[in-house]
Amino acid sequence: VQLVESGGGLVHPGGSLRLSCAASGRIFGSYDMGWYRQAPGKQRELVATMTRTGSANYADFVKGRFSISRDNAKKMVYLEMNSLEPEDTAVYYCNVEGDWYEYWGQGSQVTVSS
Repeated sequence: VQLVESGGGLVHPGGSLRLSCAASGRIFGSYDMGWYRQAPGKQRELVATMTRTGSANYADFVKGRFSISRDNAKKMVYLEMNSLEPEDTAVYYCNVEGDWYEYWGQGSQVTVSS
């Protein structure tokens, strides 16, 4: 299984970006999909997840600004990011987690700077 993120880049504070993650290959069973991020010198942290039943969960620092969605037929997950702040600068990683497996994408850089 391969996860490929896209949509990152440079944006001004207050701007918006939409990240996409496409999964290829066969994924067995049902699974959760999500986004994590890692800023320089910091540990990887959860941003948002959407469970296999469609329930969305967000880190407190993105509530009201970010929105996660998924398309099961296309095996894709999206992260709509609004009101971006310099503190959101990080590499954003796509994640797929099933009952006995976990996959990660290679990461997409998001830089928020004026």
